[in-house]
Amino acid sequence: MSKTLMKGNEALALAAIKGGCTHFFGYPITPQNEIPEFLAREFPRTGGVFLQAESELAAINMVYGAAAAGGRPMTSSSSPGIALMQEGMSSLAAAELPCVIVNVQRGGPGIGTIQPSQADYYQMTRGGGNGDYRILSFAPSTVQEGAEMMMAAFDLAEIYRTPVFIVSDGMLGQMMEPVELPEKTHRELPAKDWLAVGHGGKRKPNTVKTLALDPIVLEQRNLDLQAKYARIAAAETRWESYRTEGAEIILCAYGSTARIARNAIDLLAAEKITAGLIRPQTLWPFPVAAFEGLPESCRMILTVEMSCGQMVDDVRLAVNGRLPVAFYGRSGGIIPVPEEIAAKVKNLLGRA
Repeated sequence: MSKTLMKGNEALALAAIKGGCTHFFGYPITPQNEIPEFLAREFPRTGGVFLQAESELAAINMVYGAAAAGGRPMTSSSSPGIALMQEGMSSLAAAELPCVIVNVQRGGPGIGTIQPSQADYYQMTRGGGNGDYRILSFAPSTVQEGAEMMMAAFDLAEIYRTPVFIVSDGMLGQMMEPVELPEKTHRELPAKDWLAVGHGGKRKPNTVKTLALDPIVLEQRNLDLQAKYARIAAAETRWESYRTEGAEIILCAYGSTARIARNAIDLLAAEKITAGLIRPQTLWPFPVAAFEGLPESCRMILTVEMSCGQMVDDVRLAVNGRLPVAFYGRSGGIIPVPEEIAAKVKNLLGRA
């Protein structure tokens, strides 16, 4: 199969169509606008429904309605827009409605900048809205990987009856790379016997809601959700390791920052400094197992992020005091470069 040179956002949109997306609801915001632009053009040709909502608040609730009626909906936005959707995301998780949500992150806080960032990590891994819930969060580091994760996301959303995040950023969304989209693998999916649709008197009517005034009922709902999240963590946690064998220091980075960290590791190797990389491919569930059985040569962990430090909290929890965990980050839309990451490593190892 031949490869096509595509912008990251457009590859996500095409992969959504190939992955079975039926509805898109969204509102324009830079740097993710190529996603709705692509779908507005292509959905009419594939039978999909595209609707530009009047706001992010409206878009996420339209996703709720389409999912409850049996569609395979998605939305996409960028950091301030994602913030507006948080209440709806909590409702989607509580109602166990399958959908896909793309966040092409930009610098904050507040309106911030349109430049790349990873400062939404807490939103993408702690739910963001009210209550005890989690959302399966994929973090691609290449345009190809983003397309593959997107194609899988719609099936996983239905298998677990949950929203699924695709966590991108302004750099990954705007860069162009060769992409090869394979034919979709058809998985056995559970029956949607919970849908709020007509039933011809063959069953009791379904009501999709999140209100539960009886605390006993609500506690059981929470316990059921936590059991589901445990199943997701056991089956869907993903990560990639690079040159960790014999490493003096191991870097941890995700998304586009992981690509820069790999270049820094190669620079260090040229100076006879052995460094490796652990790259989470799921931000939640976080790959705790990746930090078990680290090589005896490893003296410390360095977390690298395009933020003031958020994933570093999960790294410290995963390491659990066995090794020191340091942090290096750039924020405000500034992208770190390999040379400055390498300089931080040399400083930490006393090789400056």
